Parts: sequence; structure tokens; C-alpha cells
Amino acid sequence: MLIGIISDSHDDMVAIRKTVDILNSEGVFHAIHAGDITSPFTFEVFSELTCGISAIFGNNDGDKILLKERFKGNIHNQPFITTVQGRKIVVLHEPDLVDALAESRYFDVVIYGHTHSPDIRKVKDTLVINPGKVARLHKGESTLALLDVEKMQAEIVVVP
Repeated sequence: MLIGIISDSHDDMVAIRKTVDILNSEGVFHAIHAGDITSPFTFEVFSELTCGISAIFGNNDGDKILLKERFKGNIHNQPFITTVQGRKIVVLHEPDLVDALAESRYFDVVIYGHTHSPDIRKVKDTLVINPGKVARLHKGESTLALLDVEKMQAEIVVVP
């Protein structure tokens, strides 16, 4: 079972479209957005996902009331805690508490965004994932992460 993990889409509709296409073609079971969607109009493209999506608010998200409405309540304040296939997952935007949460061994997966830099690593028994950034702003490639929940393995995928 694959989970698609994305972050920092920053209203880049072209990159969001490509990301949705990748997630759909990979057959992800669920998508998680780790913040900085930015504007509610992006849901026009996110609504084309063939799976569900959960998201959190990042530091650049604007109209939170309309974002919550468009995402049908599936956008949350951080930290957002969920369970998928028996795996406990916590989602943050900023990285400040990532290592402490991972070291606690309470969560199987800690997901974060904000830095625009991909990061997949193990801290004790916890998998830490930053998918990088969807948006084509700043330096670096647009990326997302795919998490195989059963194998507890993740990979970074470049968004062309």
C-alpha cells in the first residue's frame, strides 16, 4: 500500500497537476500534504486525485476557512496524527520537533515539510520523511515521496 507524500506546493498549478498525475498513476492509497498549499483554488487540481488526501496548514497558507471547506475538513492544524495500516504517523510542517518526535519511538513515521529539501532517514525505529517541494520555486527539483506502508520504505520521486 502506497502513500503519496507532498509538501510546499505554493500555488504552482503546473507542478500540482504533474504531482496529481504521478500519484494517480502510482495508484497511491492516500495522499498526505505537509503544508503550504497556500490558496484554496488549488483544490481544483487536488480534487482530481483518485485517492483521499489529508493535509496540514503550513506557515504560508492563507484563507484557512476556505481551505478547510474545499478540502472537506481534511486539512488540519499541526501536528496531525493519523494511523494507516496500523502505522502511527505524525505530520508537521516545520522541522523543529521532528527529531524529538522520532526519538520518542511513539510514531512509526514522522512527516514534515518547509525546508524544500528531501529527507528520508531512520531515527531509532522511526522513519522520517520530508518529500521536498512540489513547487518549482527557488533552487532544486520538484519532488514528492512514496511510502510503502507495509515494507516501511520510502523513495523520493522527481516531478518532471
